[in-house]
Amino acid sequence: MADTQFPAEAPYDCTGCERLCAFLDAQRVAHPDWFNGPVKSFGDESAQLLIVGLAPGLRGANRTGRPFTGDWAGDLLYPTLGKFGFADGTFDARPDDGLKLVKCMITNAVRCVPPQNKPTTAEIYNCNGYLAARMDALPRLRAVLTLGRIAHDATLVALGYRKSAFKFGHGARHSIDGLEVFNSYHCSRYNTNTRRLTTEMFEAVVADIQGFCSQPVNG
Repeated sequence: MADTQFPAEAPYDCTGCERLCAFLDAQRVAHPDWFNGPVKSFGDESAQLLIVGLAPGLRGANRTGRPFTGDWAGDLLYPTLGKFGFADGTFDARPDDGLKLVKCMITNAVRCVPPQNKPTTAEIYNCNGYLAARMDALPRLRAVLTLGRIAHDATLVALGYRKSAFKFGHGARHSIDGLEVFNSYHCSRYNTNTRRLTTEMFEAVVADIQGFCSQPVNG
């Protein structure tokens, strides 16, 4: 699955995408106290579930250094994970809030913040080796939750499939090479404000994942 030239995490001084590097350099000047680098995956190395988001938010993970921390999306994601046993502790939108993930890890299809939260096709491709390596480095991985179509498509490519092989749809579920891939709309502020994604809709997907992960491996 993984390209051996890629580690599971991008180095802080990664120079793979010229546009993203320039954008990060500008943020380091404007906000020297922010993290401003490729955001590492967060969670349990014995994870059964890997959650794949799009990219760090400018004032979220790019500022705090932890996925879905510091912006709106984490306010839905982390409490939901806690409700279904994939997180322990209280989420307080800070990387030092003591929250721990349980048999779960969170990563992004693109590790660096893109301008206007819109990575290019080339940037998604450049970062795909890290996603493939991240999945390959989780020996107990059973399920993947893709948040949005771009994350879903990137996951398919990382697994060696064409984007058209398995169609994204909220609540959809795909069996791919021994993994169960679940789809959800991204828990962004826009999606929740417009009610494209409600708390109930998101919880239903995570409940489905919990049910799957609670089954015996060969069951």
